[in-house]
Amino acid sequence: MNKYELAVVVNAKIEDDEREQVVEKVKALVERFGGKISDVDEWGKRRLAYEIQKMKEGFYYFIHFESDAEVPGEIEQRIRIMDNVLRYLCVRQEA
Repeated sequence: MNKYELAVVVNAKIEDDEREQVVEKVKALVERFGGKISDVDEWGKRRLAYEIQKMKEGFYYFIHFESDAEVPGEIEQRIRIMDNVLRYLCVRQEA
């Protein structure tokens, strides 16, 4: 089992409950593929480094989890097609 950090930037123009649903879907994906979530760090609304889809701000979430090596690829495939996710990145953390 490796430790990973999944960074997700969510559309800032949607309602709070919709944003929470997006984060819950991402967490459910991690758990569905056998990952164990240890922490979800919400940074809140931040200015983006550059404009994405005519938006200048996004909500940042960092999900820390443990899983097998093939799980991050599976999660990224499914996050890629989610509507309100602007950007995502999953990186392995050093032990």
